[in-house]
Amino acid sequence: MIIMQNNIKTYGILLLAVISLFTACKKDYGDLNHVTVEQITKNASQAELNNLVTGTEAGMRNSLNFYLDDVSIIGREMYRFSGSEPRYVLDLLGANTSTLSGSNFYITLPWAARYSVVKNCNILIEAANNSTLVNSAQKHGYIGFARTIKAYQLLLNLNLTYTNGIRVDVANPDHLGPFVTYTNGLAAITSLLDSAKTDLNGATVSFTLAGFAGLNDAAGLTKFNRALAARVSVYQKNWQTALDDLNASFFGLNLPFNIGAYHVFGTGLGDQLNSVFIPQNQSGEVRVAHPSYAADITAGDDRINKATLRTSPASLSGLSSDRDAWVYTSSTDPVGIIRNEELILIYAEANIQLNNLAEGVKAINVIRTGHGLGNYSGSVTQSALITEMLYQKRYSLFGEGHRWVDLRRYNLLNTLPIDRPGDDVWSLFPLPVTEQ
Repeated sequence: MIIMQNNIKTYGILLLAVISLFTACKKDYGDLNHVTVEQITKNASQAELNNLVTGTEAGMRNSLNFYLDDVSIIGREMYRFSGSEPRYVLDLLGANTSTLSGSNFYITLPWAARYSVVKNCNILIEAANNSTLVNSAQKHGYIGFARTIKAYQLLLNLNLTYTNGIRVDVANPDHLGPFVTYTNGLAAITSLLDSAKTDLNGATVSFTLAGFAGLNDAAGLTKFNRALAARVSVYQKNWQTALDDLNASFFGLNLPFNIGAYHVFGTGLGDQLNSVFIPQNQSGEVRVAHPSYAADITAGDDRINKATLRTSPASLSGLSSDRDAWVYTSSTDPVGIIRNEELILIYAEANIQLNNLAEGVKAINVIRTGHGLGNYSGSVTQSALITEMLYQKRYSLFGEGHRWVDLRRYNLLNTLPIDRPGDDVWSLFPLPVTEQ
């Protein structure tokens, strides 16, 4: 059984001790394990600032498996069978009288991990602002990166708690800001992303990033920032703004689906393995595709390969599946933060919502033909194209944390399957008990 309780005050500076976690970052930043917040924010060297960047990027991977399990299980993308943890098939699916609890691991662990990274970003911003050992352009590079990542981490927590809200202002652990509503939370995240975009304009990136191939300079980080902004804009139903954001991102209808930013993993000393990976045909600890994944897929769609047939079905507590979830196929497979395939689907969604239906079909056909299907031949109406777009998002972004959020945005959670009498489909998580 996994039990953890934390509040924002205790998230502290754990990432200050994280150095050399990525084997791809082979710079010598010295022994920074015992640097205090007061010391590092007073007049940080470039090496110390780079250490904070590395710790921030590394920390984004912590408890990622719990976040993805949360949204994938409730969104009926997957089942998580565990011999030691029944709450995956009880609480998260609302079995019988089971409900979600603010004291359980499925909210406390991802919530704490995301705010730990937020704390690290706040320290990085303060340290960069106060440093006399880097120039102005370098400062803006650090701050633009930190604000972008801070916005992303806040968004993940807001995805979980939805209308229960989040704290945006956590800079002073002794005087935490109030919880804000979902709408105001999205607005604050947009404001952070916009501020970061301004910071990155003319900035110099003096640090190494492990999971940002092709996006690891100021121009690239701006494109990453605008990609995240496009995601937030569709959450806000700001359709034209989403298209504007895409135009400033790494989006391209003719570009590979998998270009983008990733969480990366490795086997090196002090590095971390992909906690979402489980080998095929396991027993005991299993992550399997919901039966509807194969049942609903169009014949010839190559995305069936994300759910491979098992040698024998896996079953637990009245649930069963004969397909392993096979999005992450090794312990060092990267996990996408945001990919061009999602951006193409955001482009489709925004155009459909703006009644630019032909352009929406064009984007949908890029996805369809990229996965072995013919061009869209259904009704060219806004309603029909929204259904098609959501189908494509379901299969293109399977296991990446989107379906539950997307169906909630469209008030379609009631269309998700109920697998056992008495099961529920939750729309949000409670706040961690220590935040209530």
